[in-house]
Amino acid sequence: MERIWAVWRADYVKIAAKGESGCIFCELPAKEDDREALILARGKLGFVLLNRFPYNPGHLMVAPYRHVPSLEDLTPEEALEIWKLTVRAMRSLREAFSPHGFNVGVNVGRVAGAGFEGHVHIHVVPRWNGDTNFMPVVANTKVISESLERVYEELKEAMEET
Repeated sequence: MERIWAVWRADYVKIAAKGESGCIFCELPAKEDDREALILARGKLGFVLLNRFPYNPGHLMVAPYRHVPSLEDLTPEEALEIWKLTVRAMRSLREAFSPHGFNVGVNVGRVAGAGFEGHVHIHVVPRWNGDTNFMPVVANTKVISESLERVYEELKEAMEET
């Protein structure tokens, strides 16, 4: 039997088993080291960060600094900046990785799939033809073809140029 090791996934399982221990969207921007926090870009009212537990290489999130649970709780200025950061992130992903498409979405509330239901955020997932195969269906395993470190470096450079 073949085994695919995804040891980084154990951290997510431990966090998920404990429930929400805090809010990553509040805690990570407070860190001084953007590389450690995987923050790719900062705006005045929001920021872009790489998802530590991605569905695909380059899966990132865009969030306001302010801790609010839903889009309708954002000020018009926050909503505009979050959307501008989302568009900038998509342009940067296109430049760095040439995806064939994107899934862009917001999960509002736990029932909708929100892992951090108290802090609204937008997911941007780059997609490529053929990136979905039999592994998730048959083996309940997703194969991620790039390391977080490499994706961060390439995407950070693209974000700075965009």
